[in-house]
Amino acid sequence: MSKQYLTTHTVDDAHPTDIFSIAVTPSQVFSASGSSSLRVHSTTQPDFPLVQELHGVHDLGCHHIATARHAQKAASVGFGGEVKIWKAENERIWEEEGSIKDGNKAGELWAIALSEDGQYLASTAYDGRINVWDLNAERTKIREFETKGSFGMCIDLSLDGRFTASGHQNGSVYIFSNETGRMIHSLPGLVKPVRAVAFSPASKLLAAAGDAQVIALYDVVSGEQVANLTGHAAWIFSLDFNDTGEYLLSGAFDGKVKVWSIETRACVATHSETDKTVWTVKWLPKTASTRNESFAAAGANKSISFYREASGS
Repeated sequence: MSKQYLTTHTVDDAHPTDIFSIAVTPSQVFSASGSSSLRVHSTTQPDFPLVQELHGVHDLGCHHIATARHAQKAASVGFGGEVKIWKAENERIWEEEGSIKDGNKAGELWAIALSEDGQYLASTAYDGRINVWDLNAERTKIREFETKGSFGMCIDLSLDGRFTASGHQNGSVYIFSNETGRMIHSLPGLVKPVRAVAFSPASKLLAAAGDAQVIALYDVVSGEQVANLTGHAAWIFSLDFNDTGEYLLSGAFDGKVKVWSIETRACVATHSETDKTVWTVKWLPKTASTRNESFAAAGANKSISFYREASGS
């Protein structure tokens, strides 16, 4: 079985430098790059117009941005180690709500993830720590998960709020219980740097990938590795499950974007419109007016490309 996705629009020169991260809301796409500004594009219009630019946010550039699905909240982290928290009313104008600093060193805060209700933020660090903040008015750190000390390169929070997962430079992948604060699984199978982890929507599966060029699928409850998805020929930088959990999206160093069927464990679509690194990929949430799946990809070509599933594929 194969699926066909059509390029619906490309925002050329969306940023002046590499776009390292994109995050989505029901009607917008946030993008972050090596430049100091964040940009917000509307996904409700065919040409995906720029609706807001947040100027001078991160002096050294921004490497990760995250949004909360059920709250109008976002977070961005810069190369200087600072995290900015953003809030919007009716997804119109985003304003800075506050910030987090865990020391003044770059790498103290690296990859970030927001809980779906926007109440908590989790972050990796250069020394392997996984820190969690309550995003109340004081924005206090409430938990610190301990690992074996390898640089945390990626993180994800499960949609149901029960689990945190992290991937590390030494190839380690960990799953933590947010209820008990304990590590419940140290997962086998990847011996090279892990650059992306993603929970399925029902929190049954965790996908992990990186320099091994393989996507490992794990059962979250048992910790068992249930599949390897092979087909990429370069480092994998980004993973994202669609809303139903039927398909997984991946982006890689060689510019290829792949769509994988979780049921068949096979690649069902590949796009390679650029030979430059794809740093980030995201499915776009479905709305009442969108019947077909769509996704966005961005990276070293400084553009954001939007794709839509072809009717009947």
